[in-house]
Formats: sequence, structure tokens, C-alpha cells
Amino acid sequence: MFRDTPDFQDRREAGRRLAAALTHLRPARPLILALPRGGVPVAFEVAQALDAQLDLLFVRKLGAPGYEELGIGAIVDGADPRLVLNEEVVRELGPTPEYIRQEMRRQLVEIERRRKAYLGDATPIATAGRTVIVIDDGIATGGTVKAALMGLRKTHPARLILAVPVAPPEMLAALRSECDEIVCLSQPHPFYAVGAHYAEFDQTGDAEVIRLLRDAQGFGEPAPPPLNHVVGRKGP
Repeated sequence: MFRDTPDFQDRREAGRRLAAALTHLRPARPLILALPRGGVPVAFEVAQALDAQLDLLFVRKLGAPGYEELGIGAIVDGADPRLVLNEEVVRELGPTPEYIRQEMRRQLVEIERRRKAYLGDATPIATAGRTVIVIDDGIATGGTVKAALMGLRKTHPARLILAVPVAPPEMLAALRSECDEIVCLSQPHPFYAVGAHYAEFDQTGDAEVIRLLRDAQGFGEPAPPPLNHVVGRKGP
């Protein structure tokens, strides 16, 4: 049943509570990836509590030929951007490989524009061999989060965790195979909308995102690469 009292006061409070549920991951020196913009205030609190690096994760839909609103897949940002295709839609519509390449390049340009606006010249932090925590302020349909997890999995993180304050239980069940662990504080049924579970759910502005990312620059240290990522090391 829907409750009159929201689960969270605002995104920052949700982030502090989420951080408390993620303390077991602090020894792994995780990388926190926030889905902008609403995921950034939540992720900031987690990164601060875990003393972990914070970066943004952009996901851009690839539109179908002549039907831009219909997604044939997505491009997932990062040090090694990854293409995730909706194979069923691709089979049905049959876009050419050249169209897919052009659409991918177009969306990468937009990702780079947005990344530069928020982070200046900072390059994406590599995820290979890292414990990676993907954070948003909540999940409704799950399409963006699913693409993000599928793309990140291709970059070979040591562990991939999805952490959100609120999401419908059936969506979490559908995403469970895409990551190693899911941490979710509230799983209401029936589920209406993410914003219904916050007392304050104003749009997160660009200025707030930039300020939080600047404040997070001193958080954490890069985790050392696993032994199988050390190149040129010789035995005794």
C-alpha cells in the first residue's frame, strides 16, 4: 500500500542512508558512478561516507532510423565506452552497421559535451578490475540502468553493484542477473513513481552537480590494479 509519509526527505538524506547499507564495500576502495543528474546528490553522500572516488556515468539512447524515440540500443560512457544493442529491435528494423556506427559517434559527441560541462577536462575513471557501484536516485522503468550495467560488465570490473534508494521489486528482479549485488532501501508494491517516495524531489540543477563533483575531488584513492593487470612484472 502507498504510504502518506515519504521514505526519504531528499536525495542527500537518501544517500546517507544508502551509504550506511554499503559500508561493507569500503575496504574494496570502490569507484562510485552516478547517473546524472538526480543520482549525483545520492552518490556524493555514498562517496563521502566510503571515502571513494566519484565519477559520472552517461548513458545515451541510439535512436532507430526515422524513429528517434525508439531505441535500438545505447552507448555507455566511460574510459572504454561500450555499445549495448537491443537485439530484438535491431533484428526487426535492420539498421545498417554504418547507421549504427554513425548514431554511436553522434551520441559519443553529446556525452563528451556533457562530461566537459560537468567535469572539464577530466577523463573517465577506468573500471577494469575495480569494485564499481552504480547509483541513481531511484528506478522506474529500468531501461537506462540496465544498459549501464550491461555496458559496464563488458569493461570487466572486479565486482559490479547497483545501489538505489527505491525501486519496484519486479524491476530489481529483472536487473539481478546484470550485476553481482543489488542494494535497495525501499521496494514498494505497488510502485507509482520515484518522486513519490521523497518529501523533496526538485530537479537537480547543473550548478549543484558541478559543485558536488568539485567537492568530491578529494575523495578516495585509486585502488591498486589486480595482479593480473600488472604488466611486465617478473617472477623471482
